[in-house]
Amino acid sequence: MKFDHKIAVDIDLLKKYDRPGPRYTSYPTAPYFHDSIGTEDYAKHLQRDNQLKSDEDLSLYFHLPFCDTLCYFCGCNMMVTRDRSKIDMYIDYLKKEIILLKKHLNPGRKVIQLHWGGGTPTHLDPGQIRRLGNVIHDYFDFTENAEVSVEIDPRELTKDHLIALRDMGFNRCSMGVQDFNEKVQKAVNRIQPEPLTRKTIEWARALNFESLNLDLMYGLPHQNVNTFEETLDKIIRLNPDRLAVFNYAHLPKMFKHQRLIKEEWLPGPDVKLELLKLSIEKLTSNGYVYIGMDHFAKPGDELTRAMEEGTLYRNFQGYSTHAGLNLIAIGITSISMLSRLYVQNLKKLPDYYQVLNDGKLPVSKGIELNEDDILRREVITQLMCNFYLDKNKINRKYAIDFDDYFDDVLHQLAAFQEDDLIKLSKDELRVTPSGRLLIRNIAMCFDYYLNRKETEKPQFSRTV
Repeated sequence: MKFDHKIAVDIDLLKKYDRPGPRYTSYPTAPYFHDSIGTEDYAKHLQRDNQLKSDEDLSLYFHLPFCDTLCYFCGCNMMVTRDRSKIDMYIDYLKKEIILLKKHLNPGRKVIQLHWGGGTPTHLDPGQIRRLGNVIHDYFDFTENAEVSVEIDPRELTKDHLIALRDMGFNRCSMGVQDFNEKVQKAVNRIQPEPLTRKTIEWARALNFESLNLDLMYGLPHQNVNTFEETLDKIIRLNPDRLAVFNYAHLPKMFKHQRLIKEEWLPGPDVKLELLKLSIEKLTSNGYVYIGMDHFAKPGDELTRAMEEGTLYRNFQGYSTHAGLNLIAIGITSISMLSRLYVQNLKKLPDYYQVLNDGKLPVSKGIELNEDDILRREVITQLMCNFYLDKNKINRKYAIDFDDYFDDVLHQLAAFQEDDLIKLSKDELRVTPSGRLLIRNIAMCFDYYLNRKETEKPQFSRTV
């Protein structure tokens, strides 16, 4: 399926549908995980999937929570430390978790995707990078074409860090920029001059990293259309393969350090929408394809090809080119995804260490999917990734009548059809170019948990 590259943004429509909602890196979403799911459930589902997917490749995620400094906008699980011994101890326990997991995984299953996230993975020194990399390769075999990606931070990076990563098989990297404006950088405690970012990119390209992603953020303190356009122009000249442009969610009740960002510094809702409009229109006018949500890629990129071929997928690391793999996540707070189970690891290091010392997988909570969850996950994933739904295909696969099963949803979708955000017919649901900007809102109509009556709703970021 081919998509128009250039997208025009209607701010009035964005305003109409702007509301809090999930990002759908999973369905059901993480706020509905519960602590009645534990180690035994995880082991049972790992063994179940081993039987069903005995030769299927795996996706691995490692959460490395350590950072050198605190970025005030951060919403990740992280901790500031300069004590190298703490990092060495954490690597010891990652190995313990791997050993426990391997008891439940068929040895023939190879890794086709590996991602290190954080925190700041490159807060590990080059020796620690090699140490963890060797541990992983000691216990897992990789496919020849594996996608091996890592998040890097130019501010404390040396070329030796990147050499160590390449030696360990990493072939893709992603780095945060957020904004090149000095006033914005000072307000969020992330000083990262453009020449430093450029030098890091030059190193990565010289070392033959196959793909480079840059992260930007709109809605940060002191941003305005003129200064953010300057940042976008500089980014376009840097010519990354992929871009992510995230909406800053100011949630000081949830993340105490965000209180260091004064409310009066933040751009108002109208300015934020102008920043979003600017980002989408400028990037799509300069050769980038809007993948969905916050993501852009060049026309020949693997993500773009997957979107056009209808094989794009979405998990806790964002968009992926490999659909339906078991995602095994290792380290504190990380979330694993199996066919019918999500589990999240313990969040605090002492708890994580104690459970591993007891010889148990460090599960904190999760959710087991029922038949309705499986169906709705597929519908939401198809919409989020491919902006298209074949109703007859769903009918055949799940033995339902789509229009009967989702009768209440079709009523909710009527407003989207009236605003030309979707095309709904007897056989299909197709999202229009304008509707792609509001795909979270469209997907929310199919979310059973979000639409049921509850006294208290989870707190989500806004959809635009």
